[in-house]
Amino acid sequence: MEVYKFGGASVKDAAGVRNLAKIIALNIDKQLLIVVSAMGKTTNALEAITAAYIREDNSAHSLLEELREYHHNILTELFEDVHHPVFDEVANTFVEVEWMLEDEPHPDYGFNYDQIVSIGELLSSRIVNAYLNFKSLKSTWLDARGYILTDNTYREGVVDWEKTCRGIATATKLQDQLIVTQGFLGGTSENFTTTLGREGSDYSAAIFAACLNAERVTIWKDVPGVLNADPKLFMDTQKYLELPYSEAMEMSYYGATVIHPKTIKPLQNLNIPLFVKPFLSPEEAGTVINRNAVVNRDFPAIIVKQNQVLASISTKDLSFVSEDHLSDIFKAFAHSNIKINMMQVSALSFSACFDEDQEKFKTLLRALEAAFKIKYNRYLQLLTIRHYKPETIDQLSSGKTVLMEQLSRNTAQLVLK
Repeated sequence: MEVYKFGGASVKDAAGVRNLAKIIALNIDKQLLIVVSAMGKTTNALEAITAAYIREDNSAHSLLEELREYHHNILTELFEDVHHPVFDEVANTFVEVEWMLEDEPHPDYGFNYDQIVSIGELLSSRIVNAYLNFKSLKSTWLDARGYILTDNTYREGVVDWEKTCRGIATATKLQDQLIVTQGFLGGTSENFTTTLGREGSDYSAAIFAACLNAERVTIWKDVPGVLNADPKLFMDTQKYLELPYSEAMEMSYYGATVIHPKTIKPLQNLNIPLFVKPFLSPEEAGTVINRNAVVNRDFPAIIVKQNQVLASISTKDLSFVSEDHLSDIFKAFAHSNIKINMMQVSALSFSACFDEDQEKFKTLLRALEAAFKIKYNRYLQLLTIRHYKPETIDQLSSGKTVLMEQLSRNTAQLVLK
């Protein structure tokens, strides 16, 4: 068994779905489980629909109509017969969202988010599965929500590994030659949908691979492999031929978007190699991530995270920030489901840099405002450089204000304005 994961960019249009089918046809002799992300920018669109729904803004319906038209156009390009059953499957999925939009929003923003945003993967996997069968690549559609079982932490579902692996190991469907399922999604014991964190489809692939003890996982991307920097931001990027699990984990932790941060550990535990390959050139080697790889330190890894918040938290009576204070602060971050990207402690304040998320940030402020004073800057940039040189730091921070800086032996981090 091998696990293939196709991201949103690889299935953003009909040409992408056709290309996916060509890759599967080249590997049809293998037993494959295919994990699919939402098409193109569908997740962004569904997030906008969710926000409008919470605001009780009528634009939610018009935004949903635009998304319906986008998927319908892909369908009409892929299938000549408009009476193909997939048209009804897609239409019924949109009807489910329409019903949700007619109801009052649930008090929990995360619950609303997961029930609405999750349809992106349901749509894409239905379309991909139907097209593979249309091209005589017999595949079976699998609802990941019945197999990846989580707690009720919406937008960041915590996987129950014991139940998940038990269910996956005993699923007869998973013995088929070709399976299509969704990334990003999980399910609770009450049959509600959860999501695994933004860009969580890589993690889904790793979960299935670990529970099936797969031979390898391949993530198909719109880049030639793992690069040392985002090619949209930097010229002359370098590709890693190989990376050890540890270095890939460090890079993903600091925000390298090519791999979801939680992906590596389940694969490392079972020594399952991870390949990152270009979906437009499937014959290329890409990058392999495994236990025996060696880090190439000839060029630095440069990771940029946009839309950062830098918060400074101090006591109201200007007393020293003690371990008890830090315990309360970390509990507030954990309760708000905010991951700290960088932090510093001084005598009178605790400073933390984290991703901008209005709902989570509101929760954090409510949790801290009774006991602490909070000052913050928004719209910042977090720059992380692995295996840095001083001249690299100077070059990348030139012309910007450095609000916070940390240097260790291997990693430099700067919060920039």
